[in-house]
This record gives sequence, structure tokens and C-alpha cells, in this order.
Amino acid sequence: MLDVSADTIRQFLHVFSVSVWVGGQIVMAALLPVLRGLGPDAPRRAANQFGKVAWPFFALVVATGIWNMFEVDFDGVETSYHVTLGVKMLLVAAAGGAAGVHSLTDSPALRGVTGAIGLIGSLAALFFGVVLVT
Repeated sequence: MLDVSADTIRQFLHVFSVSVWVGGQIVMAALLPVLRGLGPDAPRRAANQFGKVAWPFFALVVATGIWNMFEVDFDGVETSYHVTLGVKMLLVAAAGGAAGVHSLTDSPALRGVTGAIGLIGSLAALFFGVVLVT
């Protein structure tokens, strides 16, 4: 029998939202050469459309991440868990901040740097999230 609990729903929403956020960044990076070939405005238009999907899912990542933290007995975990969680939270903040700057700047150089920081930070946060549950 299928046993679906609030924990299952919480974890599904977190993993699903991370998948959209991180996977979308990877897809956008892969499509960038094709988009550039479609015209100078195509990458910006595609990124703006992606942002309409990605940012609500980033908000869901943060909300379900906070929900996840409420489910942890912090007195019962080792110091390494606290450190790993702290690093993960810093990476999420850095990734979100970099993606925010990336979406707001008109500087191609700054877009490149912040796009890379956003993707690398997101992938690293995903890795640290896996470390927390394994």
C-alpha cells in the first residue's frame, strides 16, 4: 500500500523544485549558443521566460528547505551536520544572489560571471543537500 506522509510531500517538493532550478540553469546554458544564433535579443527573451518559471521554484526550494530544518532534531546530530547545513545555506544564498544579479544586469561580463557562480553554487548546494541525507 502506498504510504504518503507530510514528510514524503515535503521531500518531493524540495527535490522537484531543486530539479527545476538547477536543471533549468543547465538547459539554459546548453541552449545559449543556439539562442545567440537566433538573434541578439533571443537569449534575453528566453532567460526572462525561464525566470518566470525558475524564481517561483527557487522560492519553493527556500520554503521547503526551511520546512526541512524544522523537522531536524539539531540536538541529536553531529557537529559535521551543522557545518554541512551551514555551508549548504551559504551556497543557496550565493547561488540565489548571483542569479538575481545575473537577471538584472546589462553587463555581458557580469552576466557571465554571475551565471557561472549561480550554476556552480546551485550544483554545490545540491551536492551538500545529498550529503546531509546520506
